[in-house]
Amino acid sequence: MFDPREKIALFIDGANLYAASKSLGFDVDYRKLLKAFQKRGYLLRAYYYTALIEDQEYSSIRPLIDWLDYNGYRVVTKPAKEFTDSLGRRKIKGNMDIELAIDAMEQCETVDHLVIFSGDGDFTTLVEALQRRGRKVSVVSTMATQPPMIADDLRRQADHFIDLNSLKAEVGRDPSERQARVHEPVAEEVED
Repeated sequence: MFDPREKIALFIDGANLYAASKSLGFDVDYRKLLKAFQKRGYLLRAYYYTALIEDQEYSSIRPLIDWLDYNGYRVVTKPAKEFTDSLGRRKIKGNMDIELAIDAMEQCETVDHLVIFSGDGDFTTLVEALQRRGRKVSVVSTMATQPPMIADDLRRQADHFIDLNSLKAEVGRDPSERQARVHEPVAEEVED
């Protein structure tokens, strides 16, 4: 699946990875995640995408973002949009799909293998475009939940599907390390 001579780039949809790992009952150790993919090839870049709620004085994700930024990740953020739906419920929208897709297309000239951490079916077209440019694409999500957290079209289109559950022992945080847990807010996706 991976060739040690390959240049690899990771594209992590933060909210999606957080939701998948939580549904599988573990926290991702981002230091271990980097090391795991450094073993698989030459890890050129690791991107982490998340939307931030700007009006909050303190965001529970800020410590994670700062840590990632100082420890080998390129963190890409944008302000989340807050709105009230037709039933009067407060909703937050923070879709980072476009940012991830643009970065992946820009990196496809440099890297051999792109690894997308998301089960979002919207990325199927991106995977097709990267493959047309001769790049290998792996997708990391899970089918071990009910319902599965990966769109069937995306799983089928990818060159390789890696179930996050199979990486649990390699990239999961040791439960004894749960001192100050950092939470990734899951922004609800709403069509414009």
